[in-house]
Amino acid sequence: MNTPTAIIEGKQLSIGYTTGRHRHIVHEELCFRLLPGELTCLLGANGSGKSTLLRTLAAAQSPLSGQLELLGKPISAYSERERSRHIGVVLTDKTQTGGLSVYDLVALGRQPHTGFFGRLRAADHQKVEQALAAVGIADKAWCYTAELSDGERQKAMIAKALVQECPLILLDEPTAFLDVVSRIEIMHLLHRLAAEEHRAILLSTHDIDLALVLADRLWLLRKEKGMQCGVTEDLILSGALDQLFPHPDILFDRMHGVYSPAVKGRRSIRLRAADETLLHWTQNALNRHHFLCLPYDKEGSDHLPLLEVWSPCRLELHTVNGFRSFTSFESLLEHAGHFATDV
Repeated sequence: MNTPTAIIEGKQLSIGYTTGRHRHIVHEELCFRLLPGELTCLLGANGSGKSTLLRTLAAAQSPLSGQLELLGKPISAYSERERSRHIGVVLTDKTQTGGLSVYDLVALGRQPHTGFFGRLRAADHQKVEQALAAVGIADKAWCYTAELSDGERQKAMIAKALVQECPLILLDEPTAFLDVVSRIEIMHLLHRLAAEEHRAILLSTHDIDLALVLADRLWLLRKEKGMQCGVTEDLILSGALDQLFPHPDILFDRMHGVYSPAVKGRRSIRLRAADETLLHWTQNALNRHHFLCLPYDKEGSDHLPLLEVWSPCRLELHTVNGFRSFTSFESLLEHAGHFATDV
């Protein structure tokens, strides 16, 4: 199977900025490719260089060295008008477009094809209508953008990028400031558009849980270690995400795809549950109360208390001092402070 041609490719790329005669390198020798039909998520801590990389890809600032090619041609060889036909950019900042209708806002995306004073032809109107339908806000076409929710406004900006007909769309934290439903809708929308519209879509995000579910590929950017690229599951299972946020009190849970505080248990307890869901949430509750949970059949741990969880209302604690049953996690945790000597 042939690998599709990259929409944009970086080869030994150094990025950063210059201040007077001083050149500040943020990252160097970066190598990457964005492929059509894929959603790629750029992950990294604040200050790791994500915004600098996005600005470089959008040609808002020049690379310091190396090669950056758009459809096999140096990005510097494109005029600004040509770039606007190839790269769509959606920023987090709220635009001052409250007085425009949603339709008129999205139609601005046709400027690279019609010119600033160009009139929309029938084909242009059709593309605007298709973009509004694609992002699910066709019913808001004649509302003022000031009347939209944050999630709807973000969809309108994505529709504006779609009508540019760009093979590459870059988004800077598109789910920032959105509620959980809107975040899921936007991420799912972008994944669907990448596949259906055959675009290369790259977004920076702090919604790591959603990125791990919906991104085809990840770019992991670390301030001192450069960037690691790959298919999402390859990077998760290789342990690459374990080092993305190097902090002794933060650990990556490969089973559930989340970062969480390191457990610093002061007491140990054996745990057995009827299913994985009960096991996970019982462990969550006990970890919060400084218990280190061990498998119930761990060799050499017979002297430790055993908590068996058969349902959310049937929890049984076995200790050297006897047996006690609980009918809820609340009742269990109320007792937890009192069986310190048991544990």
